[in-house]
Amino acid sequence: MNKLIIGILAIIFTILACKHSAEVSKRDPLESGRGFIESSLKGDYDEAQKYLLQDSINMQYFEGLKDFNSKRSDVEKEGYKNANILIDSTQQLSDSVTIITYSNTYKNKPSRLKMVKKNNEWLVDFKYTFNSNM
Repeated sequence: MNKLIIGILAIIFTILACKHSAEVSKRDPLESGRGFIESSLKGDYDEAQKYLLQDSINMQYFEGLKDFNSKRSDVEKEGYKNANILIDSTQQLSDSVTIITYSNTYKNKPSRLKMVKKNNEWLVDFKYTFNSNM
């Protein structure tokens, strides 16, 4: 009986571990944008980078964000980590570009993300956040 229970628990833990390490979904602009925002708020930059359009300018801005956030107080970091994402609006500019306007419950300041579709994946064009004329 104990072997049966241990076996069942092992299967459950294996299934949960597989779900946790699942590939991030980038098939939808809103889902991908939320993944980037949530990972960034929590300080999980390795996860956030999976949603980022990989180009040199985006990487420079992303490194700047990481550096800036590393200098925040522990209270601020915890506030962002516990914040909820508030999607204010989405604006589909074309079949490959969507703008997400959002804020969070810790610092209720509107921000914008440009999502671009590349190779059937929706990725964050982070440079737009700093220069919305693009």
